[in-house]
Amino acid sequence: MGRLSMGVPILDGMWTICKFPCPASYPPARSPDRDPSTAMADQYNANDEKILRDSHTKEIDLINRDPKQINEDVVKVDFEDVIAEPDGTHSLDGVWKASYTTFTVSKYWCYRILSAVFGIPVALLWGFLFACISFCHIWAVMPCIKSYLIETQCLSRIYSLCIQTFCDPLFEALGKIFSSIRVALRKEV
Repeated sequence: MGRLSMGVPILDGMWTICKFPCPASYPPARSPDRDPSTAMADQYNANDEKILRDSHTKEIDLINRDPKQINEDVVKVDFEDVIAEPDGTHSLDGVWKASYTTFTVSKYWCYRILSAVFGIPVALLWGFLFACISFCHIWAVMPCIKSYLIETQCLSRIYSLCIQTFCDPLFEALGKIFSSIRVALRKEV
């Protein structure tokens, strides 16, 4: 396989799969005085460093920024969704066109400016919040749940022994008593 663009895994002969752009000298040219196994080890070490460096980043789609459609119905607001003139009550055409343009452009640029100013700090706060939630879930919630399940297993065994010891014989005896009762229904006319 040949060289592909960013983020696409490639396989080049005997070389390993990589998920980063490969330089034009990939695979590295072999010099006659250099041991091929040393060159290959150097290449693998370089690949490992690049993979480790890129382990927390992933390629993002700059075209489809909501691939899971989590904001499909929430913030998709157009001019027609907010401002509408019923039949019989129309403004001047120029005013309507200018209103449409003003709404659309101001919404577009206001969002762009707000996301440029506050996007990174808010992303930092959300990242911190979800990191704290993950930390609490991993280090506090799940151990508490596991501890509770272990304790309830112990209590459930004790409860099961009590039921088997005291209630089972009682209900068995009651079942035998009531099993000999015969009920006959007669309809008298």
